[in-house]
Amino acid sequence: MQKRAGTLIAAGALIAGAVGAAPSAAEPPAPKPRTPSLSWTACGTARYPKLECASLRVPLDHADPDGERITLALSRVRHTARTFDGPLLVNPGGPGAGGRDLAGFVAASLPAELAARYDVIGFDPRGTGASRPALTCRPDHFAPVRPDPVPRDAREERRGAARAAAFARACGDAHGRLLPHMGTVAAARDMDAIREALGAPRVNYFGYSYGTYLGAVYAKLYPRRVRRAVLDSVVHPGGVWYDANLAQDHAFDARHKAFLAWVARHDRVYGLGGDPARVEDRWYAMRAALREAPADGRVGAAEVEDTFLPGAYHDGYWPLLAAAFSAYAKEGDAGPLVAAYESLAAPDGSTANAYAGYTAVECRDAPWPRSWGVWHRDMWAAHTKAPFSTWNNAWYNAPCAFWPVPSLTPPDVANAAVPPMLLFQATEDAATPYEGALAAHRLLAGSRLVVERGGGNHAVTLRGNACADRVLVRYLDTGEVPRGDGGDGPDTVCPARPAPVPSAAADPARAAREAPPAVHGALAARAHGG
Repeated sequence: MQKRAGTLIAAGALIAGAVGAAPSAAEPPAPKPRTPSLSWTACGTARYPKLECASLRVPLDHADPDGERITLALSRVRHTARTFDGPLLVNPGGPGAGGRDLAGFVAASLPAELAARYDVIGFDPRGTGASRPALTCRPDHFAPVRPDPVPRDAREERRGAARAAAFARACGDAHGRLLPHMGTVAAARDMDAIREALGAPRVNYFGYSYGTYLGAVYAKLYPRRVRRAVLDSVVHPGGVWYDANLAQDHAFDARHKAFLAWVARHDRVYGLGGDPARVEDRWYAMRAALREAPADGRVGAAEVEDTFLPGAYHDGYWPLLAAAFSAYAKEGDAGPLVAAYESLAAPDGSTANAYAGYTAVECRDAPWPRSWGVWHRDMWAAHTKAPFSTWNNAWYNAPCAFWPVPSLTPPDVANAAVPPMLLFQATEDAATPYEGALAAHRLLAGSRLVVERGGGNHAVTLRGNACADRVLVRYLDTGEVPRGDGGDGPDTVCPARPAPVPSAAADPARAAREAPPAVHGALAARAHGG
């Protein structure tokens, strides 16, 4: 649940009207349109050669099924076994991340005989990826060098808030018809349109990060249309979305400190000292130097935070980041740092759409403070304790303070009507802190929680944890869940995967191998939503 980093924020005296009465997101199911047919064509890639693609027209407004339509882009890895367990819809998180490649990843990562029993279905949620229309608000919003996220005075804070407000205005100007129909409830109704187009009475679901919230909302709206559901790295249903981002600020800071402590433990490799506090001081000294003199004219304070943020998602990036940090801090060599930025954080062709999709969903989903004084107070309070990315995160979400359409009231996802759902969570996950999984476990009656104790990586399953994957496979195979004790805590505990092996070379290719493709929205959208 994180993002590609943001910009600045503005000071307490900034414009902000109170939000009006928020319409309810949990309206009764809308009448369903006639079932369309799907025409699948081969669209395989070198990595996922079995992928097929199709498009589906759905109502812009599901309350008006005969009105204007938009197009969803779908993907499929088709079942090949005699036994067919139905469609398995998958979502990588975000929000704002496209999901079509995830179908290929999941089908290739599950045991072949199990994957062969499902049609694994990916989809780009409305407004994102190849779905049309696709959102783009300010294409150069993340072009380097951005202002330092941490404002030095009230003037810099005002400039940051003005920049966020300009982004919100640009979204309203470009997509005034689509923005009122964005959000998780709309995406869940799109999922049910996909189910109907597939001709399936029920669906299976597998969602990471923000995708866990999407799955919980779908199950609330359509509990009898859920067969099996896996939620991995669980969003706190009660924190959507302002409180969830504040919780992340502290969790990301703790995870960054864990990285710096790992660097200190491997002082013989990196030579930055064996005291974690001293290593942390050197990291912030690097950040301060880059603020004054951006590396290669591109990597300033904001960009170096963006570059190290993926390390809070997955420790497979730690050797790359540590080597780049060491080269800069010890030798003044910025080359490895610039290479790491290019590999992990530089904006690409998907960034503008992913960020627009993120803001369009999160700003619409739930109320945000419209008074900048609230943001000012809360961000400085959090930054005092968690300086790593609090203000970066704040600027990423700040357009929601000025969003041009009103926010909805999020649905209560408490659910006693859905079949047992399987939840996975690492205890030290920063993007979706552990308390969120406990809260969802309490709200989803009959659910089972599998915990990777001591793990800090975002996304537990299909990432090399054999214990967790055994539980996942058993559930998708037979529907069996771990035996629960009726308590609020974990039903099964798996050990964390070992920490990475240090390497003195900054090798982006190795980092890509160590941290498998985006099975969450983080690296695609840098979205704190998931």
